[in-house]
Amino acid sequence: MRAGKLQHRITVERHQELVSDSGHVRKVWLPVLTTRAEIKEATTIEFLTGQIEGDTARAVFLVRWPVQPITTADRITAAGQAWNITALTEIGRRRGLEIRAEAVA
Repeated sequence: MRAGKLQHRITVERHQELVSDSGHVRKVWLPVLTTRAEIKEATTIEFLTGQIEGDTARAVFLVRWPVQPITTADRITAAGQAWNITALTEIGRRRGLEIRAEAVA
């Protein structure tokens, strides 16, 4: 993974419940990890096999192996857009992580 291709700054967020002093529960997305990433659009093969729906924007984020564990319950924010994580794939032996995501409507 070449450092020059990691041009985009992304934030991985985790859904948390916060309780105020009065006992009011509020659900929020809190940042877990901020890192650099390479962003790719969904591939032509995915488009031809019908894995992509017409209205859903999908992308692939390539990052170096994260210190904090990331799960499909988390989401990514990049350039003001939120993305739900749909799949995670290890690149090499913990060299990097391929994160497949779809845009939040």
